[in-house]
Amino acid sequence: MLKIGLVGAGHLGKIHLKLIQDLPIWTLKGFHDIDEKVAQSVIQKWDVTHYADLDQLIREVDALSIVTPTLHHFEIAQKAIKAGKHIFIEKPLTHTLDEAQALIKLAKEHQVIGQVGHVERFNPAYLAVRDQIKMPLFIETHRLAQFNPRGTDVSVVLDLMIHDLDIILKSVDAPIDNVQASGVALISKQPDIANARLTFENGCVANVTASRLSLKNMRKMRLFQQDAYISIDFLKKQAEITKLSEQKNEKTPSFELNIGEDQAKKYISFEVPPIPTINAIQKELECFAESILKNKIVEVPLEDGYKALALAQQISEQVQQNLERNQMHLVK
Repeated sequence: MLKIGLVGAGHLGKIHLKLIQDLPIWTLKGFHDIDEKVAQSVIQKWDVTHYADLDQLIREVDALSIVTPTLHHFEIAQKAIKAGKHIFIEKPLTHTLDEAQALIKLAKEHQVIGQVGHVERFNPAYLAVRDQIKMPLFIETHRLAQFNPRGTDVSVVLDLMIHDLDIILKSVDAPIDNVQASGVALISKQPDIANARLTFENGCVANVTASRLSLKNMRKMRLFQQDAYISIDFLKKQAEITKLSEQKNEKTPSFELNIGEDQAKKYISFEVPPIPTINAIQKELECFAESILKNKIVEVPLEDGYKALALAQQISEQVQQNLERNQMHLVK
């Protein structure tokens, strides 16, 4: 059994705290939070030990779950790694790419395991179709959320879109050739709505949209590949696979596609894969423990967190440039 400490007992931190306690593979040693009111509320609700001294908590655990604002990720993770402790660190990995590179280097030097909290990798709907995703040619995503002041210190790209960017980078085995992005800041000082068009060197194109000013929540991804169309609803935890083949599939609903008398018959079949009943955050924390105890491959290594952050920052910079350009035109 592994001893783990938690840093940051905000909204997401409290979820981590509860789920860690439900996993027999972990022993929750305690938590650290600089806000005394937050700390006292957690103590009263869950009767867990609060460490006012972060260094003491680090000394007494095998691993650390870091669920603080991104600005503090590097400082905390660096301390833990130098002490030889494994780290689970929420997305985005760090505030800057330089910090991310430094953490990757440190983790290798100290031979510790680091996992990034890109939770959609563990969404049961995605897990149900993950093995069916093969060389997509076009990807379309919509991640829309109702307004919530929490998270508005960063752009919607780093707040929401980065989830889909991580899945896209995992699904497309090719470097990015071109990025085009635009966005609008309506309520916060950072962009609240953004769209990016990504072109990969293998010809795949991804159209990615994120908004935190929607009337309803939506988290959908559609992937089109040579033999199939895959739809994932991350919010409702549903998935569908539509396949095109030359043989009729008797096991699933299908129909013949009429493409001309001189053409070979084609059949379209519909599959609704079974969705595993799991909690995505609990699953990622369980996988983190298994990577430590059983030497399993880390599901979302620090390197993947770096790639998602690099792309998100590239998109954010282009969105900001377009915003500033538009503002100059309005002034003129």
